[in-house]
Amino acid sequence: MDILLGVGGSELSYHALEETIDRAQETGDDVTVAIFHNEEVSADTDEIQERVEETLAEADFEAPIRRLDGGSPGSELIALAENEEFDRIVLGGGERSTLGKIQLGSIVEFVLLNSQTPVTLIR
Repeated sequence: MDILLGVGGSELSYHALEETIDRAQETGDDVTVAIFHNEEVSADTDEIQERVEETLAEADFEAPIRRLDGGSPGSELIALAENEEFDRIVLGGGERSTLGKIQLGSIVEFVLLNSQTPVTLIR
């Protein structure tokens, strides 16, 4: 399976990176990591890429890293997934509010609502 993993610098996206690597090591899935700037997080794309590279190295896992530098990360993730025929998009997100409802970031919500490619949300 060809997986496109979106990482935008949130702790949940780094958790999704670790979980996706673990799964891919078990199943043999191919993973491409797409990093992007998330306005809801203070990290820039250079910091995000550095942390992704460290995580991949620690896990002894190879995955290409793509930078999405346009203005709309959600649209770019969807376009990349569809144009390059990925089987699945994986994103981290979905914190619980004090009332127990799941709160999604704007990028995750956009991808979930608009992608024709199946989306897996890791919380």
